[in-house]
Amino acid sequence: MRDLPALNVVVVAYGSSSLLRQCLGTLGNELSVLVIDNSSNDEVRDLARMHGCRYVDAGRNIGFAAGVNRAIAELGPDHGDVLLLNPDARLDGDAARALQRAMHEHARQACVSPALTRDDGSVEQVEWPFPSPGRAWLEAVGLGAVPPRTAFLVGAVLLLRSEAIDDVGPFDEQFFLYAEETDWQLRATRSGWSLRVCEELVARHTGAGSSSDGRHRQALFHASVERYIRKWHGPAGWQTFRAAVVVGAGVRSLASRNRAPHRDRFLRYLRGPVRCAEALSQPS
Repeated sequence: MRDLPALNVVVVAYGSSSLLRQCLGTLGNELSVLVIDNSSNDEVRDLARMHGCRYVDAGRNIGFAAGVNRAIAELGPDHGDVLLLNPDARLDGDAARALQRAMHEHARQACVSPALTRDDGSVEQVEWPFPSPGRAWLEAVGLGAVPPRTAFLVGAVLLLRSEAIDDVGPFDEQFFLYAEETDWQLRATRSGWSLRVCEELVARHTGAGSSSDGRHRQALFHASVERYIRKWHGPAGWQTFRAAVVVGAGVRSLASRNRAPHRDRFLRYLRGPVRCAEALSQPS
């Protein structure tokens, strides 16, 4: 194998200093690490410096996509391969290097992810079908288990190839949080790149580490889904996708014993996820 490019770790942090402490402590001090702080948090700054990381205060919460773009700009044109590591994820330096070697075994791999386990030891799903109107209808009629033709990797621990970063371009900053890695990977696959999970390597992922407000996370997630579908499938595609979710959630809200989440999804998509998220962000 030819010499590997530089490996730079990027952590976009927002508060959660206790999780960040575990993240940086597990990673060790052998790799180049850049922390983008979206919370202007003194504890985050001190932790980054204590672990020998480069620290950049974003000045405000610019979101994950913009945080990644800021990091790559800070690294400059010789950014090398970039490992995106959530503050609530833990991967040691040896595994990070092994992940890089595994990616470079294949010439056209844009990104790779390790397998993920939760804190309780259960396995977290890493590959998910790219959202689409057709996929939404499969799920609505109970055929969500049909294998997708293509799938994306979650962004908790995601290694981006240097050449793919330059070819595919930056993350789309209309996605404040969630769907930005999905959008980037769709662009990558449409440009002839491939994606892969390295099952032999494992990282730990706590999940929801940047916010304890589940309602806010759900609002951001579904708003990003709407923006993603509108971007790639247009207004008609969005209405088709939305109808599928409303039908599927409506049926499940009547048939399921645990009706609350399905009813919430039904009402959210009936009104429109972006509209719901905007209403939640308005001062009371």
